[in-house]
Amino acid sequence: MKIKLSILAVFFTLFSFAQNATISGIVTDKDLKDEALPFANVTIKGTSTGATTDMDGKYAIDIPAGNHIVVFSFLGYVSKEIPFIVMEGEKKTINQSIGSGSVTMKDVVVKATISREKETALLLDQKKAVEIKQSIGAQEMARKGVSNVESGLTKITGISKVDGRGLFVRGLEERYNNLLINDLQAPSSSPFKKIVPLDLFPTDIVGVLNVYKTFNPNISGDFAGATINIETAQPRSSITKLTTGFGYVTGNNNEDFLISENANTTQGFLGFIGKDRKLPEAFGKLPSSKFLSVEQYNESAKQNSWDVNNSSSPINNSIGFLHSEKFSINEERNISYIFSVNADNKYQIQKGVDRTFFIGQGDYDNNLFTSKYSYNTTFSGLAGLKYKSKRFGIAINSFLLKSTASIIQDQLGDIGNISVKENLFIRENKFEESKYWNNQVLANYDITENGNHTINGGFSYSKTSFGQPDRKFIRGEKLNDNDYLLSFGGNNFIRQFLDISGNRFFSSMVEYNLKFKEKTNGKSNKLSFGYNGFSNEEISTYRFVFGRPLFSTSFTTNINNIDEILDSNINSGLVRFGEESTADFRTKLFQNINSGYANAFFNFGEKWEINGGVRVEKSLREIKFRFTTDAPDARFKKIEKDNLDILPSLNVKYVLNDKNNIRFAGSKTLTRPTSIEVMPITYINPDGTVEVGNPNIENSDNINIDLKYELFPSVNEMIAVGVFGKQITNPIERIFIPTASSGGQITTYQNSKRALLYGVELEFSLQLNRISSLLDKFSFGFNTSLMKTNVEVNLIKNPLENSNKRPLQGASNWLINSDLKYDFQFNEEMKNSMSLVYGVAGERIFAVGTAGLDHVYEKPFSKLDFVWSSRISKNIDLKMAVDNILNPSFRKVLGNESKINIIEKDLTVREFKRGTGYSLNISYTF
Repeated sequence: MKIKLSILAVFFTLFSFAQNATISGIVTDKDLKDEALPFANVTIKGTSTGATTDMDGKYAIDIPAGNHIVVFSFLGYVSKEIPFIVMEGEKKTINQSIGSGSVTMKDVVVKATISREKETALLLDQKKAVEIKQSIGAQEMARKGVSNVESGLTKITGISKVDGRGLFVRGLEERYNNLLINDLQAPSSSPFKKIVPLDLFPTDIVGVLNVYKTFNPNISGDFAGATINIETAQPRSSITKLTTGFGYVTGNNNEDFLISENANTTQGFLGFIGKDRKLPEAFGKLPSSKFLSVEQYNESAKQNSWDVNNSSSPINNSIGFLHSEKFSINEERNISYIFSVNADNKYQIQKGVDRTFFIGQGDYDNNLFTSKYSYNTTFSGLAGLKYKSKRFGIAINSFLLKSTASIIQDQLGDIGNISVKENLFIRENKFEESKYWNNQVLANYDITENGNHTINGGFSYSKTSFGQPDRKFIRGEKLNDNDYLLSFGGNNFIRQFLDISGNRFFSSMVEYNLKFKEKTNGKSNKLSFGYNGFSNEEISTYRFVFGRPLFSTSFTTNINNIDEILDSNINSGLVRFGEESTADFRTKLFQNINSGYANAFFNFGEKWEINGGVRVEKSLREIKFRFTTDAPDARFKKIEKDNLDILPSLNVKYVLNDKNNIRFAGSKTLTRPTSIEVMPITYINPDGTVEVGNPNIENSDNINIDLKYELFPSVNEMIAVGVFGKQITNPIERIFIPTASSGGQITTYQNSKRALLYGVELEFSLQLNRISSLLDKFSFGFNTSLMKTNVEVNLIKNPLENSNKRPLQGASNWLINSDLKYDFQFNEEMKNSMSLVYGVAGERIFAVGTAGLDHVYEKPFSKLDFVWSSRISKNIDLKMAVDNILNPSFRKVLGNESKINIIEKDLTVREFKRGTGYSLNISYTF
């Protein structure tokens, strides 16, 4: 056979014509169970002809007819040489699997698509990209015990999580970030967050998290910290998986737990009690001075109690189901679908001091001890359908997020404007619900068969809502453990109804790409032209209902059982509930952003890659509101801001060699405020503190500069060091305005004059067998950011501030993330991975001090986690985790540089512990 093959080879070599033949195929990764291998080199030995595989592992090379040897190679893998013969005009398929050990020739066509969820694939993607970006995939998130997107992103350099306030990137507060889902702009479900709370996204519905720390014209200009792009999970094979989990947190589970009576039901367990707490229909759509009749009150109170149950908090639990399937219609076309649902609930208890300071007096305004009991539910669902052919692909995705919190918060102590001292009692009974429904259609088409002309686009419709229906306040005096002195009237027995609805959020994008001058190494120049934008409208209603007595009366009762006394007074006509909302109960926020961009990618020689472009962004922000003195049906006042922004960007990459890159990026961007920062809502808390939006806030303008060096010692190792700088004009900041009257402390937002921040980042991920062969199974990852900030304040515009220079609100001077991993296996099937993960961020200003009071600072919070992931068998996976092992206190303190005399010795304004969590998750794959 070998003799016949050699004779045939000679024949073709001597008599073939000059007409070219073609070889093509797929290169797969043997180490990753033959998944497609991107960026592999395929060359014809002895020539300069070759190609680099694309993200699907595919390649194609035109060659003369004859006898050749094709070489398959990849950094860190064993190269493979395959001899072959082609006749003129012949199209030959050669598929190859390579790995770090021995390799074999595949005799059949391998149908595979790249899994970008793998750590090695994402590291390669980072290496090859022109822009500065980092990614974390499903594989790494599972290894590090990450259960939701927010926690997953904290594993990336320069990102830290702040309790209740989302993600900070390079020390910049959450308002400086932006969110895309599958490249489409996404809204937030909460007015208090710039982006949808990412702890609602379970990792089961996520494939890859991409973090862009430098700007590109094809993403929104609303960028300063980072743009986060969530790629939802894609069906790659047939799989059905069932997952269940259990968790216990010290100080939170198996503890005395207060829960609203109507939440302590089956409906409450599932989070389905929002409709029971809605504003009674008798009050109508506009505020009035109407009082509920006895019958109307009793009807609305059937399933909406003031009573609270004193129970015990059980363990947290979760359940998830995932099913996906992929069907091949023929060699070039396939259809796939994915369906996933996840649900979990947890019990949280926070206990600690909660204080504010009087202006100019140096003593406490509020000095309270707060006990907060929160029962939380989360539900998520994803349904996706995808069709793919050789040149055309279309995907339809729909995902739903719903979260609820049933909260009882008790505060005991002293409020400065109340005569009762030390034993004043405030109870808040609140139900909070957010819903998020996002529907997408995404498509791509290769206009030409060679893929040089392509077009892709997408459209999404989202609907969001955030509500706090019937947020109840009770004030009184604690007499003993069982008895409380309460009264009707004044700021007591208050019911708030807050609703913020985003019933229409539209996002769209379309992009045309032209590739030209493709080189033998697979690189080509590219021009991109596109449009993206979004339009949304948010409408808020905030209404108040008070319990008013016929005459002032006080009574003593058990605070957990007050329905009986309340019902008795209402039925006898001694107390009535009536609305006292003002004309400013409703506000409207409309935003419309339309953007066009041009983007160019050029390769100069083998070393230089340059990406430059410009984005033109036309934006309109319109706020409609009424003053408190207006009639409820008066015409809306309007504040309109119409902007045209030209946003250039430049990304440069210099390839020193196969293992080293130098990158530079520069851009101009902007920052828009969150809804609560700009909507004129006066959000009132039971302790008298207030949060007020500022409709006159301006967008911030940002100049961004980055320089980075990268070293990739092997396929799964990386070392990087970078420097960055930003100049922010009109930075948006949170500011406290303490009041000397009885109004309580006010939190609002303002533009400062200018902010300058600069810093350095260091990151590495290394295999520890470099130190000793005994550490062959260990790897260590580490990243840190060191930063300096300086804000210039216009004291004429902001006269309450203490100085014209200070650090930027929300920015830490340093942060650290690290993880130590140990991989081992008992046999071929039982594979294990242990990870020890640590993160901490430096002190940061929570709110800017005014009128002589220093800033309020958030102190460093060190978090250490341990995760053990184990594959017990082919079908069973087990994950055990210990979360927050160190369990430090979360603390906010008043700084010690106030310009007035501070009488109080303890400057702590907020402190509590989260507890150490122990969890077990088991999944079975059918």
